[in-house]
Amino acid sequence: MAVFKFLKGRSACWIALACLVVPMFASYYFDDMFSSISYLFEDSSLTQLGWDAAGYGKYAGGYSVLCVFGGLVVCGMLLDRWGVRVTGSIFVGMMAAGAGLVLYALKSGSSRSLDMAFVGCMFFGLGSEIAGTAVTRSIAKWFRHGPMALAMGLQLAIARLGTAFAMVLSPILVAQQTGHVYTLEETARPAMVGMGLMAAGLILWAVFVAVDAAGDRVNGAAEKTAGDEFRLSDVGKVLMDGKFWMLALLCVLFYSSIIAFKKFAGAILIPRFNVPAEAAGWMISMLPFSTVIFAPLFGMLVDKKGHGARWMVLGSLLALTAHLLLAFAPAGVPFYGYLSMVFLGFGYSLVPAALWPSVPKIVPDKVLGTTFALIYWVQNLGLMSFKILAGNIIGRGVLYVELMFVGLCVAAVGIALLFSRAESSLS
Repeated sequence: MAVFKFLKGRSACWIALACLVVPMFASYYFDDMFSSISYLFEDSSLTQLGWDAAGYGKYAGGYSVLCVFGGLVVCGMLLDRWGVRVTGSIFVGMMAAGAGLVLYALKSGSSRSLDMAFVGCMFFGLGSEIAGTAVTRSIAKWFRHGPMALAMGLQLAIARLGTAFAMVLSPILVAQQTGHVYTLEETARPAMVGMGLMAAGLILWAVFVAVDAAGDRVNGAAEKTAGDEFRLSDVGKVLMDGKFWMLALLCVLFYSSIIAFKKFAGAILIPRFNVPAEAAGWMISMLPFSTVIFAPLFGMLVDKKGHGARWMVLGSLLALTAHLLLAFAPAGVPFYGYLSMVFLGFGYSLVPAALWPSVPKIVPDKVLGTTFALIYWVQNLGLMSFKILAGNIIGRGVLYVELMFVGLCVAAVGIALLFSRAESSLS
């Protein structure tokens, strides 16, 4: 016990956070490993794998299937009943197992590779979302009386470095070559790196479990389990809360305008601004790189100034500006591509920095895991739909898919304005 005495100090919070960010870094990398090289799937003849844009859209949409069809809600309730250590361990393991199945499918060359990858992505997606819920709930626990928005901003920033790493590294691992048919080994290279990151994430999660358990013992606390406080009827109270639905709808609209965009970013930016794949990768990487700096800064701003809903409105407006540029700026001018990513990066930092710390303010701790899971469920319903829709309409032209993203941003601005009117009730 003596070796854990340091857990009584404030440094314990940052030790826990350092362990929590690594599984999320791995998750973000694996989820976005094909985003900057999505041109591989414009035509099934470009790879030995044989996927086309619709097939890639199906694979990407698989992330949300189990989440949407009840998995997130049920597992969120398990999180409140069993605690983050047990539930988180199960789903961090599921995340890694799903990623392993995707890697196997990519390297197999089987005629069923798309179906196998789709199933793998389903398990990876559910594991990632519940792992993310466990991480967010753990941060809320460790930073309940500290700089919570800053901690959540830091976690988000480091996790999105995984996306940046994927955006920059994937075009290097799978170099663009005109007239080249990409082998199974070449196509699977980003996933092989992802599995190495997953292994590191599993190790650091195990360290967190030990630190969290020791911290509870040293500080005389106990993780809430089973029937201590959580009741199924509490879920109904959450669902009757208008502020919950505002946050959930803002989440799905805003994140769909960015995450679904990222899945097809290479296929949008390359023809739109006449840039090579590596330049498009650097453009897209501005999104996660910007959050590394600005998400923690905006988190500190939210901690200090409050008024989170105002920052959500501003972030949604910035995302809208970015997609208007992507849709209507002069073609073939790379400057506008970079400028749109600047606006999108600021929005991608502002909205989450204000949105996620708002959730613990509207619900009690005993249903916090369930509430996060319900929001993620609504989010994944939209993500699954818009990824598949984008994959099916992008063949008609970039303008059509960008008009979809513009519409999502307009709706997000409207919801953020509604939540701003109700923000005074959060204090």
